Amino acid sequence: MILCIDVGNCQIHIGIFKDDKLVIQFRHNSSDGMSSDQFGIFLKMILAEKNINFKHIKNISICSVVPSLEYSIRAACIKYFGIRPFFLKVGAKTGLKLKYNNPAEIGADRIATAIGAVKLYPNTNIIIVDMGTATTVCAITKNKEYLAGAILPGIKSSAKVLSTETAQLPFVEIIKPQLKLGRTTKENIQIGLFYGQKGAIKELIDFITKYAFNNENYLVILTGGFSELYKDDKIFNISIPKLNFIGLNELTKLNDK
Repeated sequence: MILCIDVGNCQIHIGIFKDDKLVIQFRHNSSDGMSSDQFGIFLKMILAEKNINFKHIKNISICSVVPSLEYSIRAACIKYFGIRPFFLKVGAKTGLKLKYNNPAEIGADRIATAIGAVKLYPNTNIIIVDMGTATTVCAITKNKEYLAGAILPGIKSSAKVLSTETAQLPFVEIIKPQLKLGRTTKENIQIGLFYGQKGAIKELIDFITKYAFNNENYLVILTGGFSELYKDDKIFNISIPKLNFIGLNELTKLNDK
């Protein structure tokens, strides 16, 4: 089995693969004060609840955008599983050609999803829209050239800014609105957040494709924690919420050779 860990700004997402199949997934809140023992005990407790013998874990693959948590997570993997985890960093074998001025600036989560996309759809021009704390848009050519694209505040991040930076606007539940015109302040914010994010993504997709693929066909993949809100939207070809895990699973194989 391969343990895959995606350390995000708000959540740590964990998945376990057996024979290339994602068999379980769960999450833990990201916390700067988290110790290696807290994380290691949490992992073992969840595995026990799922009737998975921790000794069956043979590799651990990690992407992280929170450097302050990496020491605790690495230490937990070594102490509780006897495995030194593989962190996705510059220099790792990814199978991608990183067309970026400074590849070290690319978020490890973006690289993981790109690896997953290329694994599932080889020889295809791809745009990945990853909706998390930030919403990122990445372009990968059919020749595995990673071009990146754009970053904007995620839908929940935008909601938090409205509530904390204004005197009277509340923090609202993030939903797909059923109304087209809001009759309350809450409904106005929910409509603005949902359709504002959708409009920004649509514009970025249109903008990026003018420069990325030489007018060739492309596939738009939706992923990330808030992808469920937009999974049926026609601006995306397919929704793959756990594309990051697919990439991390593949990363283990690429770097185990």
